[in-house]
Amino acid sequence: MKIIKKYRIAILALAFIAFSGCSHEDLLKESQLDLSNPVQTDLDKWITTAYLNPYNMKVQYKWNQNTVDFNRYLYPPQEDKVKPVLEIIQKIWLESYKTIAGPDFVKKIAPREIVLVGGVNLNSTGTITLGLAEGGQRVTLFETDYVDKTDRENVKRFIHTIQHEYIHILNQTKPYDEKALSKITPSGYTANWYASNDAVANEEGFITAYARSNINEDFAEMASIMLINSKAEYDAILAGIDSDEAVAAIRAKEAIVVKYFKEAFNLDFYALRDEAEKNTTAVVNGNKN
Repeated sequence: MKIIKKYRIAILALAFIAFSGCSHEDLLKESQLDLSNPVQTDLDKWITTAYLNPYNMKVQYKWNQNTVDFNRYLYPPQEDKVKPVLEIIQKIWLESYKTIAGPDFVKKIAPREIVLVGGVNLNSTGTITLGLAEGGQRVTLFETDYVDKTDRENVKRFIHTIQHEYIHILNQTKPYDEKALSKITPSGYTANWYASNDAVANEEGFITAYARSNINEDFAEMASIMLINSKAEYDAILAGIDSDEAVAAIRAKEAIVVKYFKEAFNLDFYALRDEAEKNTTAVVNGNKN
């Protein structure tokens, strides 16, 4: 009797599995969910060729609430703005590093995803967040609907974000000399950095007001400001500062940045700056090649 009961239990179990499998398949057939792969647009194919294949970098421009702060009023970029924005990033950021650092540099050290947001990310303090770097894996860029490739200052403001966030990613890979930087303007850092402007910050030995927020932002601002300006433009910023002590402080921070790129990555920072400036001019003049 016990053996017969065991066989009955086994047969019932098999019948239940078979019934469950059939029911699951039937449910899938009746499901209203679209399980097919989305059709690739020309834009998607271009992104695959320009970003995914060479750099293993995904670009997200279609709306995904999980990748942005749903407490903010944010929205996806206009689709016709996506490729022009990505061409700017490709030319000024990616191509500059590729030329100076070699084709594999950004492949090895890069965010694995770029998220584009069309609108402004406004903070409660009245400041605006232009970009975010999350764990070195994702960079989110805001205000992509407002980028104008024909306006040099507009392009510089936009590319400043990706240059700044990439510096943070590089710092996560190899640290800079925090001890040396912390000694230059130790009393100038403040959580209320937004209460003053760049001109005031310059006189305190900081390249921008945001550089005063903390030492890591100071380093990233120093590097990114140098990368979005030509040597002449950067020198003009320093020439407009009245305090000799402030200029000396900024020059000392500049030296730390240059030394970091050379020692950590064997890169000539000034050559990278000049390449970025050349590519910025090419973008503004409409030359993509």
